[in-house]
Order: sequence, then C-alpha cells, then structure tokens
Amino acid sequence: MRGTHRILTTIVALLALQLGSLVAPAYACGCGAMIPTKDQRIGVDREESAVHWDGRTETVVMRFNVHGDAEHAAWIMPVPSRAGVTLGDPELFDSLDRLTEPEQRERTYFWPRAGDWPFDTDYGDGAGAPPPGAGGVGVVGRERLGPFDVARLTATDPDALGDWLRTNGFELPERLTGALQPYVERRWEYVAVRLAPAQKDAVLQGELTPLRISFASPELVYPMRLSRLAKTSQSLGLYILAEHRMEPRSPIGGDAPEVTFAGRIEPEGPVAGLAGNQPVRLTVLEQEFPHPERIDDDHHLRAVADTPYRRVEYTDRLLTVGDGIPVWLLTAGGGLLLAALATLLVVRATRRRPAAGAGVRSAA
Repeated sequence: MRGTHRILTTIVALLALQLGSLVAPAYACGCGAMIPTKDQRIGVDREESAVHWDGRTETVVMRFNVHGDAEHAAWIMPVPSRAGVTLGDPELFDSLDRLTEPEQRERTYFWPRAGDWPFDTDYGDGAGAPPPGAGGVGVVGRERLGPFDVARLTATDPDALGDWLRTNGFELPERLTGALQPYVERRWEYVAVRLAPAQKDAVLQGELTPLRISFASPELVYPMRLSRLAKTSQSLGLYILAEHRMEPRSPIGGDAPEVTFAGRIEPEGPVAGLAGNQPVRLTVLEQEFPHPERIDDDHHLRAVADTPYRRVEYTDRLLTVGDGIPVWLLTAGGGLLLAALATLLVVRATRRRPAAGAGVRSAA
C-alpha cells in the first residue's frame, strides 16, 4: 500500500538527551529531519546534547543513535550568530553519564512482597530488573565532516532558504519553511546538515559521530520552535555546563522541566575538552512535550541558586538477620510462640483451680 511508504518527517528539538533514553518516535532535537525517498525510513533511538556557555560563546555537542534503512537524512539548526562546526568527542557523553550517575542507596522493608517467600513462585535465576547572497541565501561555508555534509548559511527569505536546501540535496519538509520565519526576522543564521554514510549504498545505522557547533551568544539559548511541527510527543534531555546552575525561564508549552543533577564538577578528559579545565557547574535537565504544537518559543536559560542536587535510586531489601532470616518471620513466630505459651498457662491455671464448693463439708 502506498500509505505505508509515505515520506517520514521528523521534527525534533535541539539538544536532547535523552539523559534517559529517547526512543522513536519521541525524538528531541531543534531541527527538521526527513527521508528523501518514499521507500526509506529512519528513526532516532537516542539523542544526547551537551552545551557549554561561558557568558559569551555557546558550544553545542550533539550525538544521534539512529536506525532504519535510509541512505540520507537532513536537518537544520538555527543559531543566533556565525557558527563554527567540527566533529565532537565520542567519549563526551559517557564521561557526563559517569559524573551524573544517581546516588545508590539501600532501604529495607519489613513485610514480604511479591518475589519474597512465601510469595516467591519463581525459582529461576532471577534475571530481569524492575531515549545573504543571491536569492536571499548566503553560503558561509560547506564542508564534509565524517558522515555529515554541513552547510553554514544566512538567509533573508525563508522561501529562498527552503529552495536552496532542497536544490542542494538537503531534503526537508515544505512546511518547515514557514516555521523558519521567526529566525529570519531576527537575522539568525543556520547550520544545515545532511547525514550520508561515506560508503556508497550504506544506510544510516547506530551511533553517529557527535557534531560540535559553536557560536557567539550573550545568553544561553537553544532553538525549540521547530519542534512544534512534530506529530508525536517530544522528550528533551540536556547537559548544561556554565558558571552557575541554569534552568529555563519558562516551560514554553511543555511540562515543567525537571532537574536530575546539579553540582560543581572538576572537568577532565572529554568534559574538559568542552568546558575547559576550570571548575564549572553542571546541570542536567529533562522535559516532556506531550503536545508539541503548543511550543511557542526557544528555551532561554537563566542562572539560579547553585543548590546541589543528585537523584537517588533506592534498592529495596527485605529486612533480615543472621543468615538471611526474615525479621518478620521471627517477629510473627515469636508472637505465635508467646500466644501459645500464654494459652498453655491459662489452661494449666484453669485445671488447678478447685471446683466451686470443693472442700466444704456437710454440717449433718
């Protein structure tokens, strides 16, 4: 059926990360992506984005994990000023994950639960656990970076921008043109990216090399407006490295953003490659957009009180003593034993009590 071979259009919000996992179709990236042919599909299993802002320059590193049978896909990211684009460090996000791992704590419970004796009916191994030039468009630069064909553009006309992109192999949806109007009015520039495997006829699969984009900005901002075109709910995950803890000024049409980590870190390795070697504050944000059509602005972030926070994950354990004897069993057993002893004492006392009138002789 033709309906099963329609062009798959994915509009995702910039800087996601899933810090959690982002599973298709809940994409999150401030860009528009689509498959250029009707018989191909692509899905973004997970996107992660990290941002460093020093008060003057903003650097965004994005990594995508994709699946499908598409040979090409494209997206566009608006930026407030001239951008530089390079490949990012593939180890960055693993390092950030280690820094922000939840604190592990153990807590005990008294009464048995499902899986505990006597409710345990599974005797297996216990496996399993409870993502401007001519025509109004100027080409600042175009280069090949790993699997990316990158064009840096200026534009004074969103229609001309859309035409240039499609003419030059950046197959993006027609409806994206109108969504770019607010950025054209503010004289923003654009980073257009075409994802294409270096090997001929190869498909886009697995974890792609991170892309690093830097630009001057007097405030920490990242584009979200294009995500309003999405047809499915959106998830946003974001690592922010700055002088202070940073949070969005407003939810911009989504659920209230949740901070999953906030604290001072000493950058080293790949993190130092992004944020430098000086101490910095790291904030991790997660946000859901159940109705992406309600997104009405880009995210503008502001400094807030540097209150540290780390998510806590609890491992629940049945309260035991000795060689794993449940305390509830001892308590219940002890209670039954005391009850039995009390009953025995009462019975014995009753047997020893003389019958009514016993020991009173007749006066005859």
